Amino acid sequence: MDMMGIIFSNIYDNNMGELTRERTSASIPFGGRYRQIDFILSNMANSGIRDIGIITKYNYQSLMDHLGNCDEWDLKLGDGVRFLPPYATGHTGAYRGKLEALQTALPVLERNDSDYVVLADTTVLCTINFLEVLEKHVESGCDITVVSKAGKCDGVKPQQLAMKLDENGNLVDLAAGYSAPEEYLVGMSMFIMERKKLISVIRDMVPHGKYHFERDFILQHYLEGRLKVNVYPFHNVALFNESVLEYYNNSMALLKEDVRRSLFRSEVPIYTKVRDAVPTLFGENGQAPNCVLADGCHLYGCADSCVIFREVDIEEGADVRDSIIMQGSHIGAHAKLRYVILDKNVTIKPGTQLLGSPDHPLVINKGAVI
Repeated sequence: MDMMGIIFSNIYDNNMGELTRERTSASIPFGGRYRQIDFILSNMANSGIRDIGIITKYNYQSLMDHLGNCDEWDLKLGDGVRFLPPYATGHTGAYRGKLEALQTALPVLERNDSDYVVLADTTVLCTINFLEVLEKHVESGCDITVVSKAGKCDGVKPQQLAMKLDENGNLVDLAAGYSAPEEYLVGMSMFIMERKKLISVIRDMVPHGKYHFERDFILQHYLEGRLKVNVYPFHNVALFNESVLEYYNNSMALLKEDVRRSLFRSEVPIYTKVRDAVPTLFGENGQAPNCVLADGCHLYGCADSCVIFREVDIEEGADVRDSIIMQGSHIGAHAKLRYVILDKNVTIKPGTQLLGSPDHPLVINKGAVI
């Protein structure tokens, strides 16, 4: 039983503010050296999925630059991995939902001979074996399997898909676009279904104005008794980066060893673009307690409880706390930063103070000089 993969690269762009001004959600940097797409792409590669289509809308040049020829994932761009831009099928690029976006993938889906297809976003970061999910899907005899996570519904945040199970693990309720209460599981935007079934769904629904995969297809067909849904509960760490605040909080979660151990496991590695860099240099007064710290940095000041990417310079007397500092940024002497997200190549002048808050981290856009 072979699987192919389809990755949606732009689903939450509108929620990510400055972080997606010049890039897709898929290429947002995360964890000091990764991009968000690294997680789902590595999961697919580690599960033996060799044919993968990446659906794009706009701002995907940085994503293409990051993936290169996909050698790091033991895949080949143009052979195993294909970018699927909207203009390839004459679409304007303004997708109204995943089903409509999947029209771009129809030629790839129809040429492929895999039995099953894995559909996934790039905003849920975890380490998952899709071979195990496929096995449970086949055993269930259902039309589609939804990977889900408990403990994420709070009755406030609307969820694309939420499910309630009985004490035996059977699905008893399904909701889309609903602020589900705590007892519901949230969908992780990862699905497995038969490739031919997906082709039929796209061809039948999109021409009739049905554009939303979760609401128009899964929920509606389930309520009409036309779709058997299997729920696969995922029990390890899963980080949902669907807003700037979630991105900030999940980045800070990496400071906890148990989160890092669950997310980064040597037996199922998360691959990324390889960059050779010298070790980080600490000055006489340089400190970085409780930090995730990448290579190639120069630390003469203090960083505490931060995620620091490659080639960051922190000058003497600078004090940076509870912040995310992306690649190539420079923080001048005696600057003070609290609860700040610096995008790539930002320059903070000496003595500058930038103060966000835990609930409202301050985002500085790429290349800014403050």
